[in-house]
Amino acid sequence: MGPGTILRGSALLSLCLQHFLGGLVTTVTFTGMMRCSQLAPRALQVAFMDKKTVVLRELVHTWPFPLLSFQQLLQECAHCSRALLQERPSTESMQAVILGLTARLHTPESGASTQPLCRKHALRVLDMTGLLDDGVEQDPGTMSMWDCTAAVARTCIAQQQGGATEPGPAPIPVEVRVDLRVNRASYAFLREALRSSVGSPLRLCCRDLRAEDLPMRNTVALLQLLDAGCLRRVDLRFNNLGLRGLSVIIPHVARFQHLASLRLHYVHGDSRQPSVDGEDNFRYFLAQMGRFTCLRELSMGSSLLSGRLDQLLSTLQSPLESLELAFCALLPEDLRFLAQSPHAAHLKKLDLSGNDLSGSQLAPFQGLLQASAATLLHLELTECQLADTQLLATLPILTRCTSLRYLGLYGNPLSMAGLKELLRDSVAQAELRTVVHPFPVDCYEGLPWPPPASVLLEASINEEKFARVEAELHQLLLASGRAHVLWTTDIYGRLAADYFSL
Repeated sequence: MGPGTILRGSALLSLCLQHFLGGLVTTVTFTGMMRCSQLAPRALQVAFMDKKTVVLRELVHTWPFPLLSFQQLLQECAHCSRALLQERPSTESMQAVILGLTARLHTPESGASTQPLCRKHALRVLDMTGLLDDGVEQDPGTMSMWDCTAAVARTCIAQQQGGATEPGPAPIPVEVRVDLRVNRASYAFLREALRSSVGSPLRLCCRDLRAEDLPMRNTVALLQLLDAGCLRRVDLRFNNLGLRGLSVIIPHVARFQHLASLRLHYVHGDSRQPSVDGEDNFRYFLAQMGRFTCLRELSMGSSLLSGRLDQLLSTLQSPLESLELAFCALLPEDLRFLAQSPHAAHLKKLDLSGNDLSGSQLAPFQGLLQASAATLLHLELTECQLADTQLLATLPILTRCTSLRYLGLYGNPLSMAGLKELLRDSVAQAELRTVVHPFPVDCYEGLPWPPPASVLLEASINEEKFARVEAELHQLLLASGRAHVLWTTDIYGRLAADYFSL
């Protein structure tokens, strides 16, 4: 560890780390210093950030508190204001944490080793949730949530198969809280890990489950292995369940009474079934949805909900705070119902992307916006066919959303004049930090009117014209004293706000 790195921490912490890495103090001495001076949290943060794996492993091995939470310790670096949770963890650091945990489980209690772990200093919960996973390939030296899931699963299986390696009392149980990601390739492995953790000193506790492209029977088998007291989110993607498959899975999901977020995608009726079967499945699904008491987020992206939103939302016991209805073919009556429902006044996040809001849906949408103006923080309207006329008619209502932090308008046929008007009016929105806007229609050549979303997304633009647009928008932001607000066309450069982070 170089002197520049050491100087970022306190002098005592630097001395501890330098001596430990140099082999000038024993592990027991190092552990005692961490406990006596309460330097362990700071030491872990520095070691994790700087990939000091030897120190990191030993800190986990000898952690002196009941809880070790990465979310608490890695919110921000005290020395350089780096938000560490916004960086993918390095493979070396994550492996060091898991190795430290494994060593701890195989270390006897006080009196049976030169490195005593008395119950007074027992680690009870290792919380590895909340680490960034944006689904985009990055530096191969970083660990994605897929990799982290596999590493923790391997530890669970090895712990159960290997058993205790030292004589003496059983190891102190540790609950490991993780966000699990599973697909067809990793299903059997993860199922074995969950089975192995039952009755094991290493208990796997899933907080968020995301299952992608997983057969119905496998999804059910996985849900049956999860602890009902831990799970807060179920996210089923690309599973092509249909209403029939969903009616099989939903009662297994509904047993998680603390579930706060349910994300389902591509829920359609099966055209191969008689319509009466489809209606029976839908009614059963609705009945199961009524069992949730803590649900605050519902995502039904790319599901056919035309004229049925009232049936879906009326079954819920409590108002939602996040509702994602992207590409759901919503009708005016769906939007009118939502605007008049108890949900509207509680919404913090609303995603209506892919629903045409330009015609008869515009007035109901404006009513919905008005009803949710006091609470709305995140509004996503990608590919909603909103041209200047519709935007200008909506601006008086939109600017009443004074707490809005994020506005997504990508893929809408807006001109530079419309964007400038939006920028000027948004001065009333002091909390606004990000606007994802489309390439202005002025920057395209020979654009058909009205332009389909596919054309806006695929047609080439005049780079020179767009450069002038960007410069002008930047100058307007500077002139209004809002240079801190990001106006961008990059829909992939920023992660969508997660409900639990709002």
